[in-house]
Amino acid sequence: MATIQLGEITVEVVQKEIKHIHLSVHPPDGRVRVAAPQRMDVETIRVFVIAKLDWIKKQQTRMRAQARETPREFLERESHFVWGKRYLLHVVEADAPPAVALEHTNMVLHVRPGTDTTGRRSIVDAWYRQQLKAAVPPLLARWEPILGVKAERFFVQRMKTRWGSCNPRDRHIRLNTELAKKPPECLEYVLVHELVHLLEPSHNARFVTLMDRFLAGWRHYRDQLNRLPISHTDWDY
Repeated sequence: MATIQLGEITVEVVQKEIKHIHLSVHPPDGRVRVAAPQRMDVETIRVFVIAKLDWIKKQQTRMRAQARETPREFLERESHFVWGKRYLLHVVEADAPPAVALEHTNMVLHVRPGTDTTGRRSIVDAWYRQQLKAAVPPLLARWEPILGVKAERFFVQRMKTRWGSCNPRDRHIRLNTELAKKPPECLEYVLVHELVHLLEPSHNARFVTLMDRFLAGWRHYRDQLNRLPISHTDWDY
């Protein structure tokens, strides 16, 4: 992997068989990475990154300032969030299939006796995925006719660097499981954002115009999402 040094900013450069250059800034501390077409020369990549320096610095500042959750241990009375609301964990050990249920202000976690932290986390993570999978179809049914697009498939998964992504060619959308912890309007914003990419793949002026037309308050939802604490993750790079 090659690197480009621009002052204090180190840019990782990966060249592969793709058509377009792609710039990304990764949490937790704003690591910068460029994926570029195999035949693109380094000077062209450098010029591209220089043109994006202001954007890179803004993203790094935001990521470094964003609050982070403490590591979850899945113990009694620990705080967990579902659709923006806080619940206190109540663990019930019984020789029965594991499950999660919301009761008043509690998230009740049913586990078999002796289930360790890893096992508890796996059960809760799977439950969050199911919550998100259930929430997306009604939103698609509402927004696809409004936008005049059709997503062929959507996927829900843990994503370290973004809230969602769209593959315009395959018409596939991916959503971060963490969205099930955030207020419902944040999920709606991310989904609309990805659906608009079926009309305009890049984040250019046309994309912004389309977002303004279809979801006038999208900047507020984006800022709200970016202010909320993000989950603790043991970053492996």
